[in-house]
Amino acid sequence: MTLISNYSFAMTFHSILYKSADVIIKEKAPVAPDFFVDLNLDQIINAITSGKDEYNLKPFYYTSLKDFDSIMYRHEIIQDLENSVVFEDIKSFAAGMKAMRDDLVQKEKLYYKYQFEQLFLDSVKIYCEAVKTLGKELSEVNLKSQGLLAFREYLKNYIQSRNFTKLCAETNKIISDLSTIRYCLIINDLQVEVRKYDSENDFSAEIEEAFAKFKQGAVSDYMVEYSHHLTMNHVETKILDRVVLLYPDIFLDLDTFYEENQNYTDKKIVIFDREIQFYIAYLEYLVIFKQKGLKFCYPEFSKPEIGVYDFEVFDLALSYKLIKEKSSVVLNDFYLENKERILVVSGPNQGGKTTFARTFGQLFYLANLGFPVPGRKAKLILFDKLFTHFEKEENIQNLHSKLEDELVRIHDIFDGATPNSIIIMNEILTSTTLQDAVFLSKKIMEKIIQLDLLCVWVTFIDELASFSEKTVSVVSSVVPENTALRTYKMVRGPANGLAYTLSMVEKYQLTYEVLKQRIKS
Repeated sequence: MTLISNYSFAMTFHSILYKSADVIIKEKAPVAPDFFVDLNLDQIINAITSGKDEYNLKPFYYTSLKDFDSIMYRHEIIQDLENSVVFEDIKSFAAGMKAMRDDLVQKEKLYYKYQFEQLFLDSVKIYCEAVKTLGKELSEVNLKSQGLLAFREYLKNYIQSRNFTKLCAETNKIISDLSTIRYCLIINDLQVEVRKYDSENDFSAEIEEAFAKFKQGAVSDYMVEYSHHLTMNHVETKILDRVVLLYPDIFLDLDTFYEENQNYTDKKIVIFDREIQFYIAYLEYLVIFKQKGLKFCYPEFSKPEIGVYDFEVFDLALSYKLIKEKSSVVLNDFYLENKERILVVSGPNQGGKTTFARTFGQLFYLANLGFPVPGRKAKLILFDKLFTHFEKEENIQNLHSKLEDELVRIHDIFDGATPNSIIIMNEILTSTTLQDAVFLSKKIMEKIIQLDLLCVWVTFIDELASFSEKTVSVVSSVVPENTALRTYKMVRGPANGLAYTLSMVEKYQLTYEVLKQRIKS
């Protein structure tokens, strides 16, 4: 199902993340989904949001979208942001807004009235300039997304509004008035007199000229540097108090400005500044992968019966680590077509089976967030729920055996699953006998087939690979000439019943003959 945008109506701007105001996340932030740790999505989101703690972005990544229009809304915005001019314009705006917030934070640490009023004035000046600059820059670029077009129109109207123009004019006037203040200090022992500057002569140049003839070569610099620390001492505050008395009208205007403009920022612009970082953070995260030639694509969406696929896909969490270590990344393909719904993954230990399962889950979840996903070309589904069942340590507090705990978890999954759900299971039922594991696995498989949902099942039970027309066998491959070497490539093929245990035992010198020799020695 191809997503098609519709520009036949003028869109009112609500949010750069959500097309409809009805789905905007409220202040009570959602928590990470249960499957995040199993799929290493927690590592991915931590890497994406690193250095952006002030925006509190994680709640946005915890909430997947539920409809195609919302996904398309985000696709279009990201495509606009892939224009480097637009990207840098918005990053500059974000830098300005951060500088504004830094001033406001610093203001709260100050005690002297006119000092924090000056910082407040500076923050308003930064805000006005950042908003006007972004409005001008966005008006000069070719935007195509509904979200950014609506925001540009909102920004234009806001900049032209009476309140904003008045705010900017008053800010500039007070700054200009403050810049005209001139005063003199008359210091006599411990007494300091403050008075207006009255065009007195500056004798520094004359003194330098008079003593220039005595200068012989380089001399030491005895100039005293003033501290740039914002905290004022008692002498400085007393001096400024006297300056205020000399220019009462200017400082009265500053007082009034401070009192009347405490809520000077526009709510939607502040929200935009935070929400746009959702996209900026992800696009910055992708740079490390793209520099290594790894591909990302905008997935198409279809119904399960039409089929799903992704070519040259990779695990984001593992690949991020491998790239940092200067190691190579293995790419894989998968597809399901017609009645196929379930990928049964088998093969040798340490062959990349769990990584493949995680990759599958990461892929669908990121797609449901509206992001481009790893891979050259992809067609996916819009799922309603995603479930994982990975091995967990036995919990002695609940008085369940490990097997019982696993079955309870599986039962809970089936209670919540629908035909539009995805289930990812990794090496389940390892705590029981093979005979019981086969029996229980077949019962579980029957339920999955009945629900007709997408599933990836990593298992040591080869019988599941050919269980029905809905199951597809995928095998972790090895180097033919040396079965101890893993390729980490997943290929369609019949489960061969081999775990390649002997090759692993030989690799680590744990065969019976080797152990005998080592014991003797």
